Amino acid sequence: MNTLVGSDGGRGASPKRGNSHARRVLVEGAWAYRYPAKVSRHLQLRLEKVPKAIQDISWKAQVRLCKRYRRLVARGKNVNQVVVAIAREMAAFVWAIAQEVAVAH
Repeated sequence: MNTLVGSDGGRGASPKRGNSHARRVLVEGAWAYRYPAKVSRHLQLRLEKVPKAIQDISWKAQVRLCKRYRRLVARGKNVNQVVVAIAREMAAFVWAIAQEVAVAH
């Protein structure tokens, strides 16, 4: 499976394939999922300009990834590995949003 953060075919070290900037941005963004899913007033104002389908995908991602972060940490997984796992899944949601935008145009 090709994603922005790469694929190592299973277990092992975090892969270093793909765009390093995209990988870094995804990992930095994944740290936000330590906190509960919510829509702040500032975010709500930005979301008003976004199509409903993309809003739905983004909310689904936020709820799922926050829950997954808590579940993996509760199982005793290393926090850095959890964040990389969240970043990988976040890349899939970014892809889904990109597909939605491509269909809209």
